[in-house]
Amino acid sequence: MSDIFELMDQWGPEKIICVSDTRTGMQGVIVIDNTARGMAKGGTRMSPTLDVAEMARLARTMTWKWAIADLFFGGAKAGIKADPNAKNKHEILRAWARALRKHIPSEYVVGLDMGMSEKDSGIVQDELGDRGAAVGTPASLGGMPYDQLGFTGFGVAECTSEAVDFAGLKLSDATISIQGFGAVGSAAAKRYREMDSTVVAISTSEGGLYDESGLDVPLLLELRAAHGDQLVHHYEGAKKLARGEELTLPVDIVVPAATQDVVDAEVAKEIKAKLVVEGANLAVNSDAQAIFHERGTVLVPDFVANAGAVVSTGSAMDNRYSALAPDAQSMYVTVADKLRSNTSTVLTESRDSKVPPRQAALQIAEQRVRDAMIAKGRITA
Repeated sequence: MSDIFELMDQWGPEKIICVSDTRTGMQGVIVIDNTARGMAKGGTRMSPTLDVAEMARLARTMTWKWAIADLFFGGAKAGIKADPNAKNKHEILRAWARALRKHIPSEYVVGLDMGMSEKDSGIVQDELGDRGAAVGTPASLGGMPYDQLGFTGFGVAECTSEAVDFAGLKLSDATISIQGFGAVGSAAAKRYREMDSTVVAISTSEGGLYDESGLDVPLLLELRAAHGDQLVHHYEGAKKLARGEELTLPVDIVVPAATQDVVDAEVAKEIKAKLVVEGANLAVNSDAQAIFHERGTVLVPDFVANAGAVVSTGSAMDNRYSALAPDAQSMYVTVADKLRSNTSTVLTESRDSKVPPRQAALQIAEQRVRDAMIAKGRITA
């Protein structure tokens, strides 16, 4: 990126706010992409490799994610360029919040993304002295800890259950491989087991595991709680996988739930699954999407599949100042209903119009945002 203006198009970004603090070394940004359908909202991440172009790309994804979910918020993303394991993490986080006091929560409300935890949301609330400054806070603060509750992974599994018919599969007979066993992948695996489907492979940053007869998901969850990504070194009786091998196994369903841009054209050619469900944002690039569409592999796009936290966040936004604790159990029902409906709408449109699912989803989302921009007089019909 040679010029920040290169990030701008007909949709946005409307505003990019960069801040820094010499004492702590904090560098941060908020990208507000499009507010036609409502206040800007999107997760906040902390990463040492963060850059503004990446934040703008992710903010745009949030614009489409809110629109395809038909929830009335606009797209945004925020980030702090720092190591989330740094000893002075909370000092950096507080410096970032202070620097953005004029914008949080009037224009942007902090949420959870890579490198951020429920406790971090609580730190932001404390620094700014405002319960409305962040969502995804611990239950002890009256919040809904959606990462802890696993809404995103739960929603990924619900989308999968809705999509299997379009791929000619039956979920109870299907084999599933999950790339990434963090908050999303582990919650998806838990829900898949409840649905009587078989998770045969998982991976973490430390490697992967494969057992064609099925992995012991409850044990994996216990090992993750005890050892994090190191769990793969403590699970016995499964074949060890090389990095990326979990994507190309002879399975029915692949769920890339680790990070972005992991499935390119070369990987797509090797994927044998009939159904790919993007648990991570931007996991499958455009070349790979074209290959899937051409050969009939069904893809559930990221901003459809991983919108479980978006749905729960919408509720949390409304509940920020309430004295009553949110009802987490009813939210699972809401997430399931919303994501199943969205998945069916997008895949039906894809099938009927003979365009890739992401294109179908974008067409629906773009029209909703365009209609809102017209209604507000920002553009003409």
